[in-house]
Formats: sequence, structure tokens, C-alpha cells
Amino acid sequence: MDVSDLLTSAGINIAICVMLLSLYSILRKQPGNACVYFTRRLVSEPVRGTGDISCFERFVPSTGWIAKAWQATDDEILAVGGVDAVAFMRIVVFSIRVFIIAAVICLFIVLPVNYYGQDMQHKEIHSESLEVFTIGNVKEDSKWLWVHCLALYLISCSACVLLYSDYKSITKMRLAHITGSPPNPSHFTVLVRGVPWSPDNSYSNSVEQFFSTYYPESYLSHQMVYGSCTVDKLMKDAERMYRMLKSIDPRFLDRSLPYCIPGGAAHPFMVLNLRADSVSSSTSMDRLQSSQRRKECPAAFVFFRTRYAALVAAQVLQSSNPMLWVTELAPEPHDVYWSNLSIPYKQVWLRKITTLIASVVFMFLFLLPVTFMQGLTQLEHLDQLSRRVPFLKGILKQEFIHRVVTGYLPSVILMLFLYAVPPTMMLFYAMEGNISRSQRKRSACIKVLYFTIWNVFFVNVLYGSIIRQLTVFSSFKDAPTQLARAVPTQATFFTTYVLSSGWASLKFILRTKVEPSSCALTFPHHTEIPRLLLFVHIGFTCSIMAPLILPFLLVFFFLAFLVYRNQILNVYVRKYESGGEFWPIVHNSAIFSLLLTQVIALGIFGIKRSPVATGFIIPLILLTLLFNEYCRQRFSPVFKRRPAQILIEMDQQDEQLGRKEEIHNQIRSAYFQNPIISHQVSINSNLPLSRNTSHHQGDEDNLHGLKSLKPFRYI
Repeated sequence: MDVSDLLTSAGINIAICVMLLSLYSILRKQPGNACVYFTRRLVSEPVRGTGDISCFERFVPSTGWIAKAWQATDDEILAVGGVDAVAFMRIVVFSIRVFIIAAVICLFIVLPVNYYGQDMQHKEIHSESLEVFTIGNVKEDSKWLWVHCLALYLISCSACVLLYSDYKSITKMRLAHITGSPPNPSHFTVLVRGVPWSPDNSYSNSVEQFFSTYYPESYLSHQMVYGSCTVDKLMKDAERMYRMLKSIDPRFLDRSLPYCIPGGAAHPFMVLNLRADSVSSSTSMDRLQSSQRRKECPAAFVFFRTRYAALVAAQVLQSSNPMLWVTELAPEPHDVYWSNLSIPYKQVWLRKITTLIASVVFMFLFLLPVTFMQGLTQLEHLDQLSRRVPFLKGILKQEFIHRVVTGYLPSVILMLFLYAVPPTMMLFYAMEGNISRSQRKRSACIKVLYFTIWNVFFVNVLYGSIIRQLTVFSSFKDAPTQLARAVPTQATFFTTYVLSSGWASLKFILRTKVEPSSCALTFPHHTEIPRLLLFVHIGFTCSIMAPLILPFLLVFFFLAFLVYRNQILNVYVRKYESGGEFWPIVHNSAIFSLLLTQVIALGIFGIKRSPVATGFIIPLILLTLLFNEYCRQRFSPVFKRRPAQILIEMDQQDEQLGRKEEIHNQIRSAYFQNPIISHQVSINSNLPLSRNTSHHQGDEDNLHGLKSLKPFRYI
């Protein structure tokens, strides 16, 4: 590929990017699209009328949303999206900072060395092959290779300093989130699984006897997990019917019969609603609990009087049999993945193995489209395709078509296939048995990251037969050399991939237009974190070897900074908070990318016969490993466990303020699985409604508020 092919791909993607951003700017200003592009604001904030806009202004692209996203502060992002949103944006900010440093060093120092690395007659810039801008153009035994070594030192040191600063900052935010938030029921709650079956007692009685015996002073109460029952099915049917009826045009409903469909048929939603009310009113609490007891699962939420007692109970081994009385800290009430709690704990390990095998099989099946896509970038494969399909011969000979096929189409094909990866992984990890939605997303995030780095980077770098891809690392000592030979030759593909998959695919323009309360989306960390970390990986590995990729990467990250901020402020709804638990994934991925870059540089300097540069890379690898180990010891434990010191201080503060009784009443009603039962218990015991019930009620209030939506000022 030459510079003109790259410019053709850049031009196509710039046009697509400008078109999508303009279309987004127009669509978001249409009043009928408010529930799509302002979901978070409609659900979370009071609806305020701020005037109307002219018809002409609504159909003219504007940049107001860009300015709004740029001016937003970290405090605003924290208030809207929590620690998770701030931590996610730190990935983008870290990438911008480190690649600005890398671009200054590599474009002004490394790139000239690469370009003039051989004694050759250079063509005009637009006709030059992109390979002359890579480290592959530097001749063997060149004294200028020390420039690449120095650049790698500067980039690695800068990355480590920035990673340390961000890790420290996010750790402080996580601790502040634990100490500064209102009393969280999850701090007092332990999830116990693997409750042993007893013919004499129900699961509920077994849980009460066990914790009353071994934690007599700290045990408060418990809430069992139930399987599906009639009431659950009624509630799901009612919710489904409600969504269906919301899509019916009001003009087709008989206003004289507000609860009936024309013709006198009873309104289905009201029928279900009445059935639910009849169940709630005519069934006594004792009978309902009796019917539920038959469907009890061997899992329960156990509530403790103090945070410290819950922490101790969650971390110790409860029984001599590790498969029984398994305890862990409970997720937040809104984060609970209820359907997986009924899975027997003895099946979890088998499900994890099955999921791992399915992921590996899916990863190797994905080699087929990647192999086909890479074939389009090879001239000999295009010649074979022309001979087999004669009518393509004339088309592929056209210069513009040839540039599109070799420079643009392969990365687009790969991008389209990659869209199927996150939903597939989420399906796998729903079957795995994760107990929380954040845990499910975190597991999927790790696997999607492995998947994308393997298929987008390694498979493309080591393109060839499938047998070769499987045996290329059979000898570990040959791995640096193999990568060193392959990475510079594939740098042009990664540059076009950044253009197509980065610039033109950040913004989702369309989405199903339904009510915000029923389609409110949480931030898709499992898709967006692997996407950003893949580009970080490509940026590090190609920085000193193919510096031309850095300006395109910086454009991508600047666009990502604006787009993601806008989405966090306006679209995504925070339903739970993990306190930035995914940040260690980000740190470990960045360290892996740095180490791989250094290993590849070690192989390149060996191929180029530069013993001095090779000798200096080895200490850099060791220093990076030591830095990672220090961060793992210093910061990582805070993201795995809650500090006992902080929890004890919070317990003492609650006791001094006399809030313990109020907190105990709240946590008793926090994890009710069924809203109707939660409501009955709250009334009978004079306790506050559960978090789940209040959450649904809040959504319903916001939903009624949407009906009185005033004219909206869109920017």
C-alpha cells in the first residue's frame, strides 16, 4: 500500500465520520427523538421546558453538543455516571496524553530516521510505499537504531508515570465512594450459596440456625432466594403487556372505554393488573410465604449488624466442605442477576469450564473471516480472485477500486464481524452463573479483550495458514523474531483499521424509539473498554515501528473523548455502581501492551544486528515488570476487598449518630425478589419500601412525567 491508498481510505472515513456526526446532530434535535438521545436526562432529571427552536434550526447541523461535552468537568461526570464513568473516561484521557508524547517523539525524531534509513532514490510522497516510513526501512547494523531505543524508553516511562497517577487517583475515588455514599445495603449483606439440604428443615430455617449459632451477636436476618412462581410470571406478563400497549396509537383506543379495546374486550394490561391486585389482596402473607417456601433455592442474602461483621463472614471459610455454605459480599440490589442465583453452586465450576471451551471454539471459528479479509490485502490473492471470477478483472484494474479493496474494504469487513463478538460473549457469560450484572460485564469484558487482541492483532500479524498460526509460537525463543518480522509489514493494515473501525464507528445514530424507563441502557463497558484497549495496544506496538499511525490514533481518541462524554451525560443511565472495579483490567492490558512492544523491539534490534540497542531493552523489560508488581501490591487489593479500617470507622460513626436502627430497617427490605411481597412486608412491618420497589416506582413517576414533556432546547 502506498500513501495515496492511505489517503483514499482516510478521505472515505473522514466523509463518513462528518456525515454521521452531522446526521446525529440533526436527529438529536427532533422532539420525537428525545427518548432516544436524552434517555438519562428524561429518566433521571425533572423535565423542564426551555423554549422551542425553529423548524429551520432543527434541520441544520450544529456543534453545541461538542462544546457541552468538552466543557463538562470530572465532577459532573462523577455526579451523573459515578466512579465507573470517570474511570472509563480516564482510559481515553490516558491514551490522549501518552500518544501525544509518543507522536511528538516519533514523528519528529523516529520517522525521519525510518524514511532515510536506506540509501535509495525516493519517489514523490504520495507515491511512496508506506513501508519506507517503518522501521523495516532502516538498514542492518545502523547506528541510528539507538534513536528507536531511546524513544521506546521515553514512551515506556511516560506511560508508567501516567498509569501510576491514574491508578492512584481512581483508588482514592473508589475509597471516597465507599466512605462518602449513603449507607449501602451491600456493605451489610453477604450472599450465601450451597446451603445444604435438610429433610427436617427448610432452607430458610437452616440459614437462620447456622448464622444464629455461629454469628449470634452480628447476625440480623436473612432473605431467601426463590425460584420462579405465579406472581413473578404475572409481573413479567404485565410488564410485557405494558410495553406492547405503549406502542399502540391512542387514536385506536376508545376514549369512552379507557380500560377496554374497541368492541368491549377487556384491556389486557388491566386484566393482569387486577389479577396481580387480587393475588396481593386475597392471599395472606403466610399462605404466600408457604407457597414460596416450596420453591426456595439453596441461596440467601444474610444481613449483619455491622459492615465489618459482613466483611469477615464473606471472607472466611464457613465449613470444612468448601462447596457448602459458600459466602461472598453481596452485589448492590440493582446489580443482582436474580435468574443466576437459583443455579446450584455445584454446577458453577462446570458452567465456567463449558463457557471457556465455547469461547475458545468461537475464537478459532473467527479465524475464517479474518483469513478471508487478510487475503484482500495481498496482491497475489487478488490476482487469483480475478482469474477465478473473470468479470472482476476489469473492475479490480481500476485504480480507485483497487485502492478501496486493498486499503478500506478489509478493515470494514473485520469491523462488521467483530460486532457479533460482544453479544455472543454476553450470552456465554449469562450461562456461566455470574451473580451480578457488573460481574457478568466484567467477565465478558476480559474475554472480549482477549478475543479482539488475538484476532485483530496476532492473527493479522501472523497471517498465513491456520497450521502456521497455531505453531508459530511453538518455540518461545523465536517469538520475538517472528513478531519483529511481521509487525512492520502489517502496520499499514492497522492504520486503515484505526480509520474505519475507529473514526467511523464511534457514533450510533439510530435506536429503537420506546419509552426511556423500559429501554434505559447502562454503559456497555464490556464492548467499549476492549475497543479502547485494542487501540491502545495497536498504538504502543506500532509507535516506534510505524509512527504514521499515531496522528490517526490521536484523532480517534479525541473523537472518543467527545462522543463518550456526550453519551454519559445524556444517554446512559446508572443503575448500579461498581466503584471502578474494571480499572485493574485497564492497567494490566496497558502493561501487557508495553511489554509486548518491548519484546518486539528486542527482536527487531536482534534482526537489525544492533547489540547495544538489544542490551538496553532487557533492563527496560525488567523495570516494567517491577513497576507492574509494585502497582499490583499497592493498589490492586483495594479493588478486590473493602478495607476493614474504613468499614469499622463507618460503623462507629453510625453508632455515634444513632442511625443503626434506621439502617437495619432499610437493609431488611433491600433484597426482596418480588415487588408485591416487598410491598406487603413493608406495610406489615412499617419498614421502608425495598430499593427495588422504590426504583420501579421512580421509573413510573418519570414515565408519567414524559407525558407532560415540554418543548426542549437542543444544542
